[in-house]
Amino acid sequence: MNTLLLKPCCFIVIFALIIIAMADSAPKSIASDSSSSAPAVHIIYTEKPQEEEPETYHIRTLTAVLGSEDAAKEALLYSYKSAASGFSAKLTPEQVAQISKQPGVLQVVPSQTVQLHSGPNKLH
Repeated sequence: MNTLLLKPCCFIVIFALIIIAMADSAPKSIASDSSSSAPAVHIIYTEKPQEEEPETYHIRTLTAVLGSEDAAKEALLYSYKSAASGFSAKLTPEQVAQISKQPGVLQVVPSQTVQLHSGPNKLH
């Protein structure tokens, strides 16, 4: 008799865990993320540096906004050097506004993770 009671209970627990996992993985809108003052990852497109290494240029650009080279190195996540010139960094909305005004900065966009759909049943 105990095994009969255990099966519906397990089903409910598993179902609840699936619902919680789906809620945590639901896409969040960019607008709600940008209204927060918490740092978020942004991609900063820049002019191609002429007389210095791209990463050095990116750190110098970030240092102008963040106030120190150490803070810039900590915020810098990746330097793009081949297909595009720019970098990704964790920035607050205020820092995004400041870096957008820096010389050589072309565009600042929030980083997005997209889910690729593949297979015949996944086309939308």
